Parts: sequence; structure tokens; C-alpha cells
Amino acid sequence: GELETPRVDKRQPKNDHISRHIHNRYSNKQPVLIEFVLSTRPELFSGTRTHSSDRTMDLGLAEDHFSRPVGSFVASDIEQLKLAIEECKKLILELPEHSERQKDTVVKLIHLRLKLQELKDPEEDEPNLRILLEHRFSKEKSKSVKQTCDKCSTIIWGLIQTWYTCTGCYYRCHSKCMNLITKPCVRSKVSHQSEYELSICPEIGLDRQDYRCAECRTPISLRGVPSEARQCDYTGQYYCSTCHWNDTAIVPARVIHNWEFEPRKVCRSSMRYLALMLSRPVLRLKEINPLLFNFVEELVEIRKLRQDILLMKPYFITCKEAMEARLLLQLQDRQHFVENDDMYSLQDLIDISSGRLSCSLTEIHTTFAKHIKLDCERCQAKGFVCELCKEGDILFPFDSHTSVCHDCSAVFHRDCYYDNSTTCPRCARMTERKQDDISDVKEA
Repeated sequence: GELETPRVDKRQPKNDHISRHIHNRYSNKQPVLIEFVLSTRPELFSGTRTHSSDRTMDLGLAEDHFSRPVGSFVASDIEQLKLAIEECKKLILELPEHSERQKDTVVKLIHLRLKLQELKDPEEDEPNLRILLEHRFSKEKSKSVKQTCDKCSTIIWGLIQTWYTCTGCYYRCHSKCMNLITKPCVRSKVSHQSEYELSICPEIGLDRQDYRCAECRTPISLRGVPSEARQCDYTGQYYCSTCHWNDTAIVPARVIHNWEFEPRKVCRSSMRYLALMLSRPVLRLKEINPLLFNFVEELVEIRKLRQDILLMKPYFITCKEAMEARLLLQLQDRQHFVENDDMYSLQDLIDISSGRLSCSLTEIHTTFAKHIKLDCERCQAKGFVCELCKEGDILFPFDSHTSVCHDCSAVFHRDCYYDNSTTCPRCARMTERKQDDISDVKEA
């Protein structure tokens, strides 16, 4: 039935605000009850003008147990809410800019829009995990409103809307948009392909794309009619504004061929793919562009440090103290550094260009060398003495002034090794032993 109008206490001013008592009393009798008080525009209704000293934000939080606010607007359904929103928008334009009254009205407008959205999208019991097109969508609990739906390109109102994030490629969308998704998870592409496009912006032209978005097939053109065509610098193809948000990313092909790290505009799917591939060591530079080492000195320095670390690795995996100290875990973020010296990730190249990798790797190299040469007696015992000059300190294969025999891995002073015209003494000794063993077998 109709709501009873509370009795007005004449001692109370007529322009008091929405009563929490009234809201609590009648909210269970009406499906929707929004009391929107246009206190900043009382000439639309009966009553006196509200004084600025009595002004507070009209969101139903003020205490008043007796009087009904003057000029209240009761919205009992979605249509009335829409009318209230339009009236509020008009009022915002009429009020002085940046005034307190205008700010309060903006707050009221937000409150009404949130309520309208809540009526349109009632909260339902959504599952915590949903699998779709190889996406593994996890229900988000965050109430942040700074996220944008990757499907409809609108803001996600975390306060009142259910939304999901793919744990693989971080694709975000409203719950209501999930059934409209056509893009498979990019992580599946990373798992199956794991390689970069190494041609710089391989454009094929809009005509080859039939003047349609390369992903969703929406009609596009460079004139912006019916939709603007945006080129992805990674794939070279053109996309619509829904699939290409003008995100920027460093393009691997430009790094490898030009040593260029300026971010370029890429489509959404390319941005996610490049983000997932960033730390994967899939670039073999000496095969793709070996000349790069002639022009980038930092690459030569990093390669030498990586080669030294590979020579240190056998000491650590046979040393109890090194295993207990977990020295090799200092490179757990770049596991490929203890496996080979020629594979690089895009993140490695970015850090080389900025100088960060050189500093961190030099520090790790110093720590490793200190353990082997100074701290650990077992590792010191595995050192070498130069058999050519038989002088000097104990040598290790990663020392800068040494050379290593490629056949037997013996270590010599570099000057001694290159000045020696004979063969390696250790190799000669091993060859002689083999011949003696063969002779003994024949005599037996």
C-alpha cells in the first residue's frame, strides 16, 4: 500500500535531510525506496530555501526521526530513478562550477546511478571459478572501480557488479559479458608457440584483411567510418578500437635488429602475449643477429659473466656448503643463466640496456668467486696449478688471466698457454696413459 507520511514536528525545519529512521522503517515494504532531496533547488517544490549552513550530503545518513524532508523525490522503479538522474544532471549544469552545492549534487548523482545499476544487475550467486575458451576466470573480491572490462570497454563497478579475471592472461570482464567473449586465452598460445614475430611491423594492408578487424572482424577504415583502424606494431595488422586500446609495449623485433626500446602501440592481445613472454628465454642472439655483439659492448660483458657462472656451477653442485647456502638461488629469476650462455629473454635485453643487469650480475659473480677462492677450502682444493710455468697462485677457469684447454679443461696462465708451442701437458699425459693401457692389454 501507500507509505504513510510521517508526522512533521513543527519545531524541526522543513528542509531537514533524509531520515535513516524512515529508511529502516519502510525499506522492507517497498521494493525500491530512494529519497532524493534536491535541497539545492527548492524552487521546484514547496517549502523554503535551504541555508548553506545546514547543508550536508543527502545520502540518507542524517539523523531525523520525525520530519519528512521538504522537496523529496520518491523513486519506486527504474523509470523514476532515470527521471531523478536526468533532473540531477540538469541541476549540476545549472549550479556554479566547483561550488559546494554542485559537489554535493554530483555525489547524489553517483548514488542514484549506483542504485540504478544495482536494480538492472541484481546480485546473484556466481561461481568462484569459470573456464571458458581456455580462460580460467576467478571471481574477484576487490571493490576497486578503476578496472575496465576487456569485452565491453566500460568501467567495472566493483561495489555492485560481479567481475572475473583470467588467472592466465589477466583478461578482465563483467560477469554478464562472459558469454560474449570470443578471444581465447593468450597463455595457451604462449604454451604452444613460445616464439616472437621477428619481422619489424609486418604490415599486409587493410585490403588483405577485407577492411575488417584482424581479431573480431568488425568493419574498419583509416577514415574512422564505421570504426577507426588502429595498427599493431607487433603483428602489423589493423584492429578496431575495441580490440586496440592504444596500449604500448616494447617490440622484440625492434630490439633485436635496431637495439631500440621505445614502446610502440600494440593491440590488447599482443600486449598480453608480450607481457607473458617477457621473461621467457627464447631469443638466441648469436643466430638471429650475431652482429649485435659488435655494436653493443654491454652484451659482450654480460656474455663473459654468464660464461664464468657456468664454469662456477660445477663447484657449487659438488660443494655441501654452497648447497646449504643455496648460492645458485640468487639466479632463480633467471634460471637460464645457469643452464646456457646464449639464450636471452626480452627482459634480459631491457635490463642490459638500462644497466640494471650488469650491476646485479657483477655482484652475484663476485659473491660466487669469493666463496670458491676464499671462503670454502673444498672449492679451493679443486683449483689448478699452471703446468707450463709451475709458478703463481692457484688458478680457476673463471679467472680473467687464465686460459682453459678445450680437450681436458686444464687451466693455465693465458700468457703461458699462448706462448707454449707444444701440446697441453695434461692432454699428453692422458694420451700416454691410454697407450700404456692398450699395450698392457695386448701383452696379457
